[in-house]
Amino acid sequence: MTIKSSELRAGSVLMFDGQLHLVLETEHVKPGKGPAYVQAKMKNIETGTIKTNRLGSADKLDDVSIDRKSMQYLYDGSGRGAGPFVFMDTGSYEQIEIPAEAIGDQARWMKEGVEAMVMMFGGRILGVELPAAVELAVTETTPQPRGATATNQLKEATVETGARIRVPPFIDVGQVVRISTVTGEYLGKA
Repeated sequence: MTIKSSELRAGSVLMFDGQLHLVLETEHVKPGKGPAYVQAKMKNIETGTIKTNRLGSADKLDDVSIDRKSMQYLYDGSGRGAGPFVFMDTGSYEQIEIPAEAIGDQARWMKEGVEAMVMMFGGRILGVELPAAVELAVTETTPQPRGATATNQLKEATVETGARIRVPPFIDVGQVVRISTVTGEYLGKA
């Protein structure tokens, strides 16, 4: 199926230059001089390289239909956060191993039991989409400094998955916080 470049959205998968590409983000640009165009940041699924491509607003692209399956994260096969990560199909209870390369940086937000969308094409795993936000417990942080309530300072904290984030000074060890899986930012207390 072909689509116009102006219809591209983050998460779309398409055939570009003969290879599968995942669209990470798009920006519609209307310069003062010249025609409008679409700036698309795409990840080549075959090689893993990320490149920003400029597309004319009327360009046609080959959209690829991929399978999205809801799966539950069970555990890390290595036990060290290096993968392979084991997921279970919530319908058939079939378990599959997904290499760390397919998950990338999002592995730091994966907690056992979290539901994720696994993207597949032709039986091959392309990637994993985590929920927009996850709730994780703080395992390590410094105590609130004196006078920090008057300012908008942030402090370092480590969550149960081992990821380091910045949190407000009133957050203590043991509290559960909501974190954006896209930006890694603190969203609030859970």
